[in-house]
Amino acid sequence: QVQLVESGGGLVQLGGSLRLSCAHSGFSENYYAIGWFRQAPGKEREGISCITLDDDSTYVADSVKGRFAISRDTAVNTVYLRMDGLKPEDTAVYSCAAGLLDGDVWPMILPHDYNYWGQGTQVTVSS
Repeated sequence: QVQLVESGGGLVQLGGSLRLSCAHSGFSENYYAIGWFRQAPGKEREGISCITLDDDSTYVADSVKGRFAISRDTAVNTVYLRMDGLKPEDTAVYSCAAGLLDGDVWPMILPHDYNYWGQGTQVTVSS
């Protein structure tokens, strides 16, 4: 059973930083991608970054490029989203998700690319 647990959200001031964690378990193979999504009130879910578990290919959306970075630590089965220079418009519920890699689809940045979801963690940026 694949499980994803996010942590690291919170309240931060304009320009601050946070590091979100997505602890994952239950994969029978490494042919998965882990993606980070966010959803602000009244807005659609937005895919912002993803990483493959087989070869560490990464993608960061243009909307956050230069401020956000994705990485992982294989020793603790955790994917991280480092967020710097946070702005009030980054306020959202951030979720990680896991999906089987599709050789024809990269980056995997759409919600329907993913089968498993964490519970989400709130990030609030105050001005």
